[in-house]
Amino acid sequence: MKTAVKFESVLKDHLADAEQAAKYLTACYEEGPEVFLKGLRDVVEAQGGMTRAARLAGLNRESLYRQLSRRGNPSLASLNAVLRALRLKLRFAAG
Repeated sequence: MKTAVKFESVLKDHLADAEQAAKYLTACYEEGPEVFLKGLRDVVEAQGGMTRAARLAGLNRESLYRQLSRRGNPSLASLNAVLRALRLKLRFAAG
Protein backbone atom coordinates (compact mmCIF):
# COMPACT_ATOMS: atom_id res chain seq x y z
CA MET A 1 0.00 0.00 0.00
CA LYS A 2 1.33 3.44 -0.92
CA THR A 3 1.82 6.06 1.74
CA ALA A 4 -0.38 9.11 1.29
CA VAL A 5 1.45 12.33 0.54
CA LYS A 6 -0.05 15.70 1.35
CA PHE A 7 -0.65 17.99 -1.61
CA GLU A 8 0.93 20.91 0.25
CA SER A 9 4.14 18.94 0.69
CA VAL A 10 4.37 18.09 -3.01
CA LEU A 11 3.53 21.67 -4.02
CA LYS A 12 6.17 23.05 -1.64
CA ASP A 13 8.80 20.73 -3.11
CA HIS A 14 7.96 21.85 -6.66
CA LEU A 15 7.85 25.55 -5.79
CA ALA A 16 11.32 25.43 -4.25
CA ASP A 17 12.56 25.29 -7.86
CA ALA A 18 12.63 28.73 -9.53
CA GLU A 19 11.48 27.39 -12.93
CA GLN A 20 8.48 25.63 -11.40
CA ALA A 21 7.71 28.67 -9.25
CA ALA A 22 7.72 30.89 -12.36
CA LYS A 23 5.26 28.61 -14.16
CA TYR A 24 3.02 28.44 -11.09
CA LEU A 25 2.99 32.21 -10.62
CA THR A 26 2.23 32.74 -14.31
CA ALA A 27 -0.80 30.46 -14.03
CA CYS A 28 -1.88 32.19 -10.80
CA TYR A 29 -1.53 35.63 -12.37
CA GLU A 30 -3.80 34.61 -15.23
CA GLU A 31 -6.50 33.78 -12.67
CA GLY A 32 -6.47 37.23 -11.09
CA PRO A 33 -4.88 39.32 -8.33
CA GLU A 34 -6.21 37.32 -5.37
CA VAL A 35 -4.99 34.03 -6.81
CA PHE A 36 -1.64 35.61 -7.70
CA LEU A 37 -1.10 36.85 -4.13
CA LYS A 38 -1.98 33.39 -2.77
CA GLY A 39 0.45 31.84 -5.24
CA LEU A 40 3.17 34.28 -4.26
CA ARG A 41 2.64 33.38 -0.60
CA ASP A 42 2.98 29.70 -1.55
CA VAL A 43 6.26 30.37 -3.36
CA VAL A 44 7.63 32.52 -0.52
CA GLU A 45 6.88 29.75 1.98
CA ALA A 46 8.40 27.08 -0.27
CA GLN A 47 11.60 29.09 -0.69
CA GLY A 48 12.40 29.75 2.94
CA GLY A 49 9.47 31.66 4.40
CA MET A 50 8.41 35.24 4.99
CA THR A 51 11.32 36.14 7.25
CA ARG A 52 13.88 35.10 4.64
CA ALA A 53 12.01 36.75 1.76
CA ALA A 54 11.60 39.99 3.71
CA ARG A 55 15.30 40.05 4.61
CA LEU A 56 16.43 39.38 1.04
CA ALA A 57 13.96 41.93 -0.34
CA GLY A 58 14.94 44.58 2.19
CA LEU A 59 11.40 44.77 3.56
CA ASN A 60 9.89 44.63 7.03
CA ARG A 61 8.56 41.12 7.73
CA GLU A 62 5.25 42.31 9.20
CA SER A 63 4.75 44.64 6.26
CA LEU A 64 5.39 41.79 3.84
CA TYR A 65 2.81 39.63 5.63
CA ARG A 66 0.25 42.43 5.25
CA GLN A 67 1.11 43.08 1.61
CA LEU A 68 0.75 39.41 0.69
CA SER A 69 -2.37 38.86 2.79
CA ARG A 70 -5.77 38.17 1.26
CA ARG A 71 -6.54 41.90 1.46
CA GLY A 72 -3.00 42.93 0.58
CA ASN A 73 -2.17 45.48 -2.04
CA PRO A 74 1.61 45.42 -2.52
CA SER A 75 3.30 48.29 -4.29
CA LEU A 76 5.07 47.53 -7.53
CA ALA A 77 8.39 48.30 -5.83
CA SER A 78 7.82 45.79 -3.02
CA LEU A 79 6.46 43.19 -5.45
CA ASN A 80 9.59 43.54 -7.58
CA ALA A 81 11.79 43.30 -4.47
CA VAL A 82 10.11 40.05 -3.42
CA LEU A 83 10.33 38.60 -6.92
CA ARG A 84 14.05 39.48 -7.11
CA ALA A 85 14.57 37.83 -3.71
CA LEU A 86 12.95 34.68 -5.15
CA ARG A 87 15.15 34.88 -8.27
CA LEU A 88 12.11 35.59 -10.47
CA LYS A 89 11.34 38.27 -13.04
CA LEU A 90 8.05 39.77 -14.13
CA ARG A 91 7.69 39.63 -17.92
CA PHE A 92 5.09 40.90 -20.35
CA ALA A 93 4.12 39.48 -23.71
CA ALA A 94 1.79 40.64 -26.42
CA GLY A 95 -1.34 38.59 -26.38
